[in-house]
This record gives sequence, structure tokens and C-alpha cells, in this order.
Amino acid sequence: MQAYQLTPGESIASLRLIDATEPTPGAHDVTVAIKAVSLNFRDLMIAAGHYPVGSDGPVIPCSDGAGTVIAVGDAVTRFKVGDTVAGSFFPDWIAGPQTAAGVARSLGANMPGMFAERVVLPETALVKAPAHMSAVEAATLPCAAVTAWNAMFDLGQLKPGQRVLLLGTGGVSIWALQMAHAAGLETLITSSSDDKLEQARALGARHTINYRNTPEWQDEVMALTGGEGVDLVVEVGGEGTLRRSVNSTRVGGLTVLIGGVSGFGGDFDPLGVILGARRMAGIFVGSRAMFEDMNRFLEITGIRPVIDKVFPFAQAQDAYEYMSAGKHFGKVVVEVGA
Repeated sequence: MQAYQLTPGESIASLRLIDATEPTPGAHDVTVAIKAVSLNFRDLMIAAGHYPVGSDGPVIPCSDGAGTVIAVGDAVTRFKVGDTVAGSFFPDWIAGPQTAAGVARSLGANMPGMFAERVVLPETALVKAPAHMSAVEAATLPCAAVTAWNAMFDLGQLKPGQRVLLLGTGGVSIWALQMAHAAGLETLITSSSDDKLEQARALGARHTINYRNTPEWQDEVMALTGGEGVDLVVEVGGEGTLRRSVNSTRVGGLTVLIGGVSGFGGDFDPLGVILGARRMAGIFVGSRAMFEDMNRFLEITGIRPVIDKVFPFAQAQDAYEYMSAGKHFGKVVVEVGA
């Protein structure tokens, strides 16, 4: 079978199409013909060598992929041939709180990922796709959507009428916007592009802020919320945004640390945390149970992913470069099989 392979730390240019040996399935395993994968900022970090992968050797990349079940082991009970499924980011984190053992392995990093024509995974590491979604759509779910769900509804426990601030218009933020709007939250979102902010308003954003025109955007957040601030910030920026995110929250508000699109470090205002009794917490995607909870919500609401562009299998490197340029709104997807 064909698969893509990437050497961590050797840039996007190291992405190569190879003839890979197909894994031999066991009694509890499921064989999936992959239809699509979607890219995340994490995939760019792996290419750049800024994400732990456990070894210096090449890896089949991408945590996010979906396809059709083509074979099941004799002991498999959760799936049947013909089901549309997606991989769970952490195959060993099934439910409950995050543990070291649960997040020790992740697809596309220290174990083979989804960027292959076929993958074999234990049935416990797969999730049935929402009934209204194609495999191309379901491929956008495992990392970005589950992260947004965990931040707002599992860790964040947000309720209708509360306020959430989203940074930028990448995969996590747009998934968060769609789910927040459907759940009756008041959403605020930032971008440097007025065109992207207009798209965000069409998806339900209540307030939009161009951070290039308004560098101290935390002040604008306070003005838009009557001086109260938001209940929660989905913080995907990192360097240059963390202080502003924290100071955008209400007294007792929560900043959920997702990643560092602009790097890590930078300024931080501990006094703002102390005086406002504000909270900060990090999350690392989520469990299979969160994925399944989210999928039920998506089925009920009928939400579909915002897919910016779909690339053919042969143009995988172009997809990576497009993602790296940061011009996308929503998800970047590569079709693998017909």
C-alpha cells in the first residue's frame, strides 16, 4: 500500500510517498480504507522538529483521518464492514481524566498515523463518524474538534448565555465557533483579516476584532462585554497573546491553553491572574469518550465542518505548504482514496 512518510525536524520537504508494508490485523483489530486526512498545526510542528515524537526516524504522519471499515477481527464487536470511522488521537485514552499512560501514544507522532491508504487499529482506538458526515468531513474531527469540545464543554463546562473568546480562524477556533453558537454561547473572535471576520460572523460570531487594527484587543473585549470580560478563552496563540487572553476574562474566568501557533513564552501578567482570581488550565486534545459525546452533539445540531480546501493525494506537500502559509479558514484536507 502507499503511505506518506515524514522525518521530524527535516521540514515539509521531507514528506515522501512510499510503498509501506500493510500491518497484519489481530482478533481485536479493524482495517480501515482511509478516504481523507486533515492537517493540524501539530503536523507542521512535527515537520519542524518542535513536537516530541519519541525517535529521530521517519513517521507516517497525521492524527486525523477517516475512512471505511473493510475488515474486522474475529473478536471485534464495536464495528462492522462498511462503517465510516475516524481514529482517536490518543488510542489509549478511552475515558476519564487524562493520565500519563493514556497520552503516552498518539497517532502520527510516536506511532504510525493516518496518512496511508489503509490503517489497522484496535477497535478501541476508533470512533464511528457522525451519521450525517462523509469521511472527508469526519477526517476533520479527531484533533481540532475534540480539542474545542474539551476546552468549552468538558473542562470549561460552559452553559448557554456565557461568553467565549476565540483566537484566529484556524481549525480549533472555527470548530469552537460553530459548536459554541449552536450551544447558545456568546462568541467573540479575532483575526487579522476583515474578510475572515466576515466569514466568522456568518457562522454566528457575535463580536469580531481585527487584532492588527486593535493590537490591545483585550481592551476591546472588555468594552464589548460591558467591562465584564468573557467566561473562557480558547488560547491557541501562545507568545504575544497569553497576557491579553488572561486579561480578557471576567473575575474567576478561565483561559484554556491549547497550543502555541506563535510560539511559546512571551509576556505574562501574574498580577492580572491574582487580582482577578482568574484561572488557567492546559488541555491535550481529549479522550475517545469526549469524541463520542461531541459526535452526538454534532448529529443533533447537524453541524458540518468548515473545509477551506481539499487537495488530492498526490499533492500532499502542497497541502502542508498551504497550511503553513496560514491563509486558510477552517480545515485543510487531503483526499486519500476514492
